[in-house]
Amino acid sequence: MFESILQEAAASLAVTDALICTGVSLVLGLAIAFIYMLNSNYSKNFVITLALLPALVQIIIALVNGNLGTGVAVMGAFSLVRFRSVPGSSKEITSIFFAMAIGLATGMGFLTFAVLITVIIGAVFLVLSKSSFGEGKTQEKDLKITIPENLDYTNIFDDIFEKYAKKASLERAKTTNLGSMYELCYRITLKDALKEKEMIDEIRCRNGNLTIICGRPQVQKDEL
Repeated sequence: MFESILQEAAASLAVTDALICTGVSLVLGLAIAFIYMLNSNYSKNFVITLALLPALVQIIIALVNGNLGTGVAVMGAFSLVRFRSVPGSSKEITSIFFAMAIGLATGMGFLTFAVLITVIIGAVFLVLSKSSFGEGKTQEKDLKITIPENLDYTNIFDDIFEKYAKKASLERAKTTNLGSMYELCYRITLKDALKEKEMIDEIRCRNGNLTIICGRPQVQKDEL
């Protein structure tokens, strides 16, 4: 059973206990920051935030412990900070919650539990990030084709798509270049990814060598 090193309902906090909790929080914060750096594009400021966040949360929890009024005041202050922050990706938000959870554990004195959770969650985070878990399995592409305004785009590329794609659907069409051209946006699933260039070359011959963009499908941003 996990036990806290802090005395319950204590009116004061021993210096030794406070230093031990803060030291463990900093070490675990650095571990969380290092795990995040292994799997993501990162900025120095965000990594420093991850490293210090457990210690900051631990300090707040240690000060609030047993004081209802202080707890309400801290909750109000944290709600104001939310409106001054920029939305991040799901991975960044997960890392922040990870660091906060460790800070909560160390702030309540459950150091062994905090270390164990850091090891378990960190290991799972690394494995899932390095594996193909959650990745798409199809050869789906977004294809944008520019054509002159005098071409009827309704079925103009159907024979090419039948040759190179399992399926193709016109997602939207819009005018561009002051109405002198159309931009067609297709969602296609290729039969063979190695023949993408051949398909684009045939489309170029039909659209007058105007701009063609083929790339990964746009998905909803993983923001929380």
